[in-house]
Amino acid sequence: MMGKLLAALLAGIFYLGPHTVPAKAQQPMITTEAWQTYKIKFLDPGGRIVDDGNGNISHSEGQGYGLLLSVLAGSQADFALIWTFTRTELLLRDDGLAAWKWSPGTKPHVTDINNASDGDILIAYALGLAGQQWSRSDYTSAGAAIARAILARTVVESNGRTLLLPGAAGFSASDREDGPVINPSYWIFEAFPVLDQLAPSPTWGKLRDDGVALINELRFGPKQLPADWVSLKTSPKPASGFPAEYGYNALRIPLYLARGGVTDRQLLSRFRQAASGANGAITTVDLLSGTTRTNLSDQGYRIVNHILACVVDKTVLPADVKQFTPTLYYPSTLHLLGLSFVAAKHPECL
Repeated sequence: MMGKLLAALLAGIFYLGPHTVPAKAQQPMITTEAWQTYKIKFLDPGGRIVDDGNGNISHSEGQGYGLLLSVLAGSQADFALIWTFTRTELLLRDDGLAAWKWSPGTKPHVTDINNASDGDILIAYALGLAGQQWSRSDYTSAGAAIARAILARTVVESNGRTLLLPGAAGFSASDREDGPVINPSYWIFEAFPVLDQLAPSPTWGKLRDDGVALINELRFGPKQLPADWVSLKTSPKPASGFPAEYGYNALRIPLYLARGGVTDRQLLSRFRQAASGANGAITTVDLLSGTTRTNLSDQGYRIVNHILACVVDKTVLPADVKQFTPTLYYPSTLHLLGLSFVAAKHPECL
């Protein structure tokens, strides 16, 4: 069952419902040309994904994205390179999770040993996919170990909900006055079925269901959007110490929902309408006033709303969005994730 499930995910079935028939893995979901242009820009010879919009640091999120994209591109050699750096430079903690930040300008390069749960999820997810795709039991075993650590260190029960803490330290009710604090963009819904195969537990299904329910509930300010950081001590509200905004974190939530098989028309349409800016841009939003903070016109950001239009209304993506040209690390990563999803699940929108 495990092999069939992971093969189906690689074939583009990003979320398997209880009645989905697994399919055999087919051609890569990212073209060789697109992956080559991405890696030339962001993958250094040592195996780290460089965040060129953030001081050229690397982080567990970027390594996880790089691992996932290289699987979707069918590139075994690049996956091995990225994994080697991740394993040797970030998996330094004694609990099986990855340190979140690696800076080229400091010695030691890791100065903050805390983890970032979305990075850990991405790494474990990609390892599970790679282990199945290339018959590598070492990848599968490594992914299973990280998945077990995620459950043990970052998943908690609070007020009847199963929650993902953003890190093992600093976000729980015992760590913060307004804790627990979550980041709803850390719920990577497509990963949970794979993590459940790596480290079987009913908690993964609860985490998925409660994540979708929470995102439906998180409606702040005039635009009725979630915040990047949310306190769940009582009723949900933007967490103290963070900007009350629908920002660069949260703008990927609808992409994760779509890739995770969530097709709730009302929910997806709310994101699409509330975060639409001038000339097709996607916006970050000040939640208290409902005003736009930034209009983001990069194709990698704009593809999010175009994917929602595709899922909801079968609208074809604009020509410039269908063409991948790397810009900065973060929007370029979202761009490839979006294109791979449309190619797999909605080719009619290409």
